[in-house]
Amino acid sequence: MKVYTEKNKIIDAIAELKSQKLSIGMVPTMGALHQGHLQLVIKALEDNEVVVVSVFVNPTQFDNKDDLEKYPRTLDDDVELLKTVSKDAIIVYAPSVDDIYEGNTVSETFDFDGLEFEMEGRFRHGHFDGVGTIVKRFFDIVKPHNAYFGEKDFQQLQIIKKLVEKQHIPVNVIGCKIHRETSGLAMSSRNTRLKPEHKLAAPFIYKILKTAKTHFGTKSANKVTEWVENQFKNHDVLELEYFSIADTGTLKPVKRKSNNKTYRAFIAVYAGDIRLIDNIALN
Repeated sequence: MKVYTEKNKIIDAIAELKSQKLSIGMVPTMGALHQGHLQLVIKALEDNEVVVVSVFVNPTQFDNKDDLEKYPRTLDDDVELLKTVSKDAIIVYAPSVDDIYEGNTVSETFDFDGLEFEMEGRFRHGHFDGVGTIVKRFFDIVKPHNAYFGEKDFQQLQIIKKLVEKQHIPVNVIGCKIHRETSGLAMSSRNTRLKPEHKLAAPFIYKILKTAKTHFGTKSANKVTEWVENQFKNHDVLELEYFSIADTGTLKPVKRKSNNKTYRAFIAVYAGDIRLIDNIALN
């Protein structure tokens, strides 16, 4: 498996592959890979002859320096895990911060038509400018035909689709379903940092989402939101940051349900100092 750390070298390698008329898929990651990432890679391999997996902890999308420092970095393990899927059809791009940002580690500023101000945007200042900056740079370097993102970060997925649309980037962005642990907890690299009591409690999040989906069939969005907030008020271990029922297109909170629109419930919860997010389609 080839691992590139310099953009000039991977640019040359991709150019050679494209000269052979091979289709290129990309799975951008921050490493600490798990089965959820592998499902994205497997899907990408079904659609493309070569898949580039980037492994890069992007500093510009962290609003919490402590979270950035603690984020797991396990490149050797990541490469070994990817080899279990394919040793020949996967390329790893694991650049340094300097290779990506060239000494100027700051975000570009983007207008995502308001998508960036909802949910995560309200609680993580500048986060989506950081996401837009790194994804745009990866797309400029790798120039994939298709790129794959998990629906666990559904807001991010919608923002990347908006980025591609507004910046006229020739890549097809594909969302893939959330991969869950047997307990129902959405797979995340942060799960490895959960203390035992938090790991035990965390499946409560998905349980609440599933029940909220049932309630949404007969109750208003406000009533469902109120019910969810009450479920967390007296929880001994988990602390709710937000719960929102939103239009999947605009990500704006629902005021009145419409039969012509699709909705999703979004949640962010703290388990100790670990922040967990999840979502579920409601209709």
